[in-house]
Amino acid sequence: MRLTDSHTHLFMEPLGRSLDAVLRRASSAGVTRMVVPAYDRDSWTPVSDLAARAGVFVALGLHPWAAGEGLDPAILAEALEYSGAVAVGEIGLDSKVDVPQELQEAVLARQLGLARDLGLPVILHCRGAYHRLISILEGFGGSLRGVFHAFSRGPQLAARLVALGMHLGVGAAATRPRASRIRRSLPGVPRERLLLETDSPSMGLEGVPAGESEPAHVREVCLAAADMLEMEPEELAETTWRNADELFGLA
Repeated sequence: MRLTDSHTHLFMEPLGRSLDAVLRRASSAGVTRMVVPAYDRDSWTPVSDLAARAGVFVALGLHPWAAGEGLDPAILAEALEYSGAVAVGEIGLDSKVDVPQELQEAVLARQLGLARDLGLPVILHCRGAYHRLISILEGFGGSLRGVFHAFSRGPQLAARLVALGMHLGVGAAATRPRASRIRRSLPGVPRERLLLETDSPSMGLEGVPAGESEPAHVREVCLAAADMLEMEPEELAETTWRNADELFGLA
């Protein structure tokens, strides 16, 4: 199988401390391409530096947790061009953090507008604010494309996101036996809208605690998701490989 991890934070510890070994283990598992999103201004430089690594593609943006830093779209645009970024991200909304929602929305809107103007996809984070985020995306009139990462919700929400032209990032939740919502959602999602991810090292998988996950584990995500979809893992791997090509322009 050839696999793409569409969301991993290689610059974070412990991955960044032993990057060569992490990339070797990923390659051994068939994971030869990775998309690495930044989340705050301080992470833009180390993430940009990773673009020099074979098979590593980067995204730059301001996560809702870091919305308080403020954003100058011109500075972000310059950083995106310099790094050769394939997406604007990780961006979005999060109702569970102590950052005013109005500020999060203002920072998000500026980044969505920049992504539209530059013709780049977006990598979206959302927690507890799906309806508001969908409303904001609808305001762009279908001019955006991207992926909702770490999707683990039900079929109705999945359908709304697909209708907006978005991909769904399938990750750690698919490996958990009790993940009933994603198990109900996946069969109804068009195959061409699926991506695989780990969100490593932040997100743990079944049998792999948070802080110990890495891109090699996207193989386990693929196996679990293929089982839910009643597909051969090799077919899902190849499908999501092509999907990453088309969304991020990796080919």
